[in-house]
Amino acid sequence: MLKGLIFDYGGTLDTNGVHWAEVLWRQYEAIGLPVAKADFREAYVHGERTMGKQPLVKPTDDFRQVLLIKCRLQLQFLADKGVLDAAVFPVGEYAARIAEGGYRVAREVTCSASKVLQRLKTQYNLVLVSNFYGNIHAVLEDFGLLCHFKAVVESSVVGVRKPDPAIFALGVEALGLRPDEVLVVGDSFTKDILPARSLGCHTVWLRGIGWEPEEHDPSLPDAVIGSLEEVEENII
Repeated sequence: MLKGLIFDYGGTLDTNGVHWAEVLWRQYEAIGLPVAKADFREAYVHGERTMGKQPLVKPTDDFRQVLLIKCRLQLQFLADKGVLDAAVFPVGEYAARIAEGGYRVAREVTCSASKVLQRLKTQYNLVLVSNFYGNIHAVLEDFGLLCHFKAVVESSVVGVRKPDPAIFALGVEALGLRPDEVLVVGDSFTKDILPARSLGCHTVWLRGIGWEPEEHDPSLPDAVIGSLEEVEENII
C-alpha cells in the first residue's frame, strides 16, 4: 500500500513539466532580445555551470534572486561573446526583466501546485528531493510550499545529486518507509524516474518540455502525466 510521496522541485512543482531553459527562452522572446536560441542555450549552460562552481546563491535568497543571478550570468556571457550589445541592452536592466517574468511563471504554477500538495498531504506524508543551490527552504517558504513537506532533501546540503539513487534513498529514509510504499513524482525520466525505479519506488513521470528529448521506456513509470493536477488520478 502506498504511504508516502516524494516530489522533485525544479521543473515539476514550479513549471509543470517545462524545463527552465524553455521558460527563460520565452522571456527572451517576449522582450525582443536579438539572440539566437543556440547562443541562448550556450549562455544557459555557462550560467548553470558557474552557479554550480561558485557560491553565488545565499541560503536566504528567494527564487527571484536565483533567477536574477542566472540571467545576469547569461546576458554577461552573451555580451562578452559579442552576441548582445550591452550598450543597447544593459545587462542589469534586461536580466531583471527576464528574471521577473520567470518569477511570475513560477509563482503562478507553485500556487496551483500548493493546492495539489495540500490535498495529498491529508492522506500521505510528503518529502521533497531536489538538486538545488542551498536555498531551497527559502524558495519553498516564499512560494508557500514548505509547510506541505515532512522533510526536504537538497543536493547541495546532503552532498549527493540526481541521478544518483542515493538521494532518493535519503528521501525514502526521511519518510520512514520501504521503497515499495513510496511514489516518486518528477519531470526528468533520467534524473527522477530511472533512479527511483532502481530503488523499487513507484513512479509518475510528468512529461513536458525538457532540455532535450529523453530516451525512455514508457512501460517503466507507473503513469505518465501531462500536468501536475493529474497526479491524484494516477496514485496507485
